[in-house]
Amino acid sequence: MNFALILFLLLVATGVLWLIDRLFARKRRGPAAPSPWWVEYGASFFPVILIVFGLRSFLVEPFKIPSGSMIPTLLVGDFILVNKWVYGIRLPVINKKVVEVEDPKRGDVMVFRYPADPSLDYIKRVVGLPGDKVEYLNKRLRINGEPVEMQAQGDYLHPDRLYYSPRFMEKLGEVEHSVLIERDAPSFVPHVLDFPYRENCTYTTAGVSCVVPANHYFVMGDNRDASSDSRVWGFVPDANIVGRAFFIWFNFSDMKRIGGFH
Repeated sequence: MNFALILFLLLVATGVLWLIDRLFARKRRGPAAPSPWWVEYGASFFPVILIVFGLRSFLVEPFKIPSGSMIPTLLVGDFILVNKWVYGIRLPVINKKVVEVEDPKRGDVMVFRYPADPSLDYIKRVVGLPGDKVEYLNKRLRINGEPVEMQAQGDYLHPDRLYYSPRFMEKLGEVEHSVLIERDAPSFVPHVLDFPYRENCTYTTAGVSCVVPANHYFVMGDNRDASSDSRVWGFVPDANIVGRAFFIWFNFSDMKRIGGFH
């Protein structure tokens, strides 16, 4: 469901009713005559929808985490806020960038429209920038030939399944974050899709090596062995970017998570 399009159509419909009331209907009614119900409802909802549409389109947008691909950073059921303007101001619905602000950085947690099905929103961490050579071989990440700094941490307990995963502290750019890497999971990438610039990637039993094309990004989940990401379905075009996630504003299962992330 394209909620942005639905909201835009509601905005147009209520806006038309508001204009009709302001410019024509009020002049034809008597001073004490009540407004028709359709005019009253349309005119009253228009300012509210306008504010919601403006906030959601240009400032912040709420999302809910649906899967465990970003554990331990984000958990299933986290409600997060996404900064919509940090990567450039885009026209609502068509998502066309009209004002440049800044580009995604390594380590950013980014929301984007899934390249294989743009009706779906995905969230992953930015690993490779345009022009980067990204290698994930034998479960070790290299960028432009340099190993990414990684240190072992205590094991992570999955509270819903009651098992432990090895946890590591990884540093991408200036961002330090935790990742989970399963010892027994295979290094090779199964079920690779046919995606644009597929020829930029080489797959072996050890993993994958890709050169990121211009205006595209290579993204991965922090739960490395439970994430379908750029290793499987390819690069994220700049045109698909929604914004940068930065704040957990609610979680029904764990109120302590509210206010976390950043």
